[in-house]
Amino acid sequence: MKNIITTVSLLVLFACCQTVHSQIDPTKFNNPIIKDQYTGDPAALVYKDKVYLYAGHDEAPKDFNFYKMNEWVVYSSSDMKKWESHPVPLKVTDFKWAKGDAWASQVIERNGKFYWYVTVHHGTIDGKSIGIAVSNSPTGPFKDALGKALITNDMTKFTDISWDDIDPTVYIDTNGQAYLFWGNTSCHYAKLKENMIEIDGPIQHIDLPHYTEAPWIHKHKNWYYLSYAYEFPEKIAYAMSKSITGPWEFKGILNELAGNSNTNHQSIIDFKGQSYFIYHNGASIPNGGSFRRSVCVDKLYYNKDGTMKRVVMTSEGIQ
Repeated sequence: MKNIITTVSLLVLFACCQTVHSQIDPTKFNNPIIKDQYTGDPAALVYKDKVYLYAGHDEAPKDFNFYKMNEWVVYSSSDMKKWESHPVPLKVTDFKWAKGDAWASQVIERNGKFYWYVTVHHGTIDGKSIGIAVSNSPTGPFKDALGKALITNDMTKFTDISWDDIDPTVYIDTNGQAYLFWGNTSCHYAKLKENMIEIDGPIQHIDLPHYTEAPWIHKHKNWYYLSYAYEFPEKIAYAMSKSITGPWEFKGILNELAGNSNTNHQSIIDFKGQSYFIYHNGASIPNGGSFRRSVCVDKLYYNKDGTMKRVVMTSEGIQ
């Protein structure tokens, strides 16, 4: 009888060990989604049954404690789990008027062309600026669409810093009007002409609680959402409106501090019936951190009143 009990106990113990092992199997940890290099400031585009992920390439060596970014990268996926790498589609050197810093960006499609709004440091006008590249393919190659900056530091006076013209995000409203939002410490926006490479009208300002940077515009059902990096180190907060031009009602924190990274930069999309929250953190081993970040994805959900449920970062990611 003792032998039977011992055998059963061992079987139960073995089963438990197998269960624990399956729960911590690193092959099940899908975050970060990009593992071949460090990437930050993700922006996603849904186009023809695929998601295209654009990000800056963090190239800072282990002993270099600031951003070193010279190019942007692109990946694509059909299921949000397996990501295909594509050749580098755009570099800072593709903008002859710029002198460095491949910072946050976003790609949007209009009339079969893909417009890439990027942050770079201007070569002759002190400070950060926003340029535009264009391609006939979501994976590039892209080329300078304007031959000069769309936004320069001397065009905005809401704050007296040289890096307030960063982090562009673009949205085309249901009536066809395109809008550009951007800014650090002050959130700016302006209409874009139909050609997507010219501002149409004055630059406007939005007052948001503890706004730092990283605006992102998306729409879900009848609501517009403006999410952004909140305070520093950065959480993600958001506001809602019935109109893309406001007024915006602050709704609170959407995502907490990103692991081991002072910054937190989000992209929100709907893909095949599910909403996703794409972000970066600095948790990758061995040398991850604020200047060697990694892109991650988790699911996002809405409440019945349209507010968004707080996003919990996971190691498992999309299973």
